[in-house]
Amino acid sequence: MKKYIFTVTALLAVSAGFAQPAVNARNILDKAYSAYENSNGIKMAFNITSTDENGTVYQSQKGTARVKGNKFKIETSTIDTWFDGKTQWVLMKELNEVNISHPSNEEVASISPLALLSMYKTGFTLDAPASEIINGKNAFVINLSPTGSKSDFKEISVAIEKKNNSVLQVDITLKNGMRNKIDIGDYNTNYNFADTEFIFNKDHHKGVEVVDLR
Repeated sequence: MKKYIFTVTALLAVSAGFAQPAVNARNILDKAYSAYENSNGIKMAFNITSTDENGTVYQSQKGTARVKGNKFKIETSTIDTWFDGKTQWVLMKELNEVNISHPSNEEVASISPLALLSMYKTGFTLDAPASEIINGKNAFVINLSPTGSKSDFKEISVAIEKKNNSVLQVDITLKNGMRNKIDIGDYNTNYNFADTEFIFNKDHHKGVEVVDLR
């Protein structure tokens, strides 16, 4: 389970024609990001389906996520992850081991269902939004392509529900061919989480081996 607006062409008439779809897509993402950013806490359920470069589909994983700004806690049956905006703790339950690290923005985005919403503003070209039915709901689907050659992403597709600007699905394809599709349900913005929710508490996990990778 583990970002440059497209360059302006020399011909203004041509560039204006291409810019409008991006503006529309950006407006949609702005609304979704605003709802996300203005909330004191979001809780959601999710299902991740992963496919490798050969088309092999791995067993899907269900989980829950608590999100507040750039902080999150993600819980699945095998791994729990805390991120306080800088430090990440990954608890591997079967090994009874927690790894501590300072992940990059892209690493965070590949883990958190909502983290990439802070990334679309720079480093991506945005396709015109398409209207689709996603998980039974009317949605705008926007494809984002990175402009930087160093990005680990090949393409990102985000589905935003038309009714309330919530994120329904995030489909990430990495350069190595790995694809992670995250379907989001039970999206609720009515939580007020304390910052301590997003920090690993060693006292609550007696006997866990700590591996500091910072």
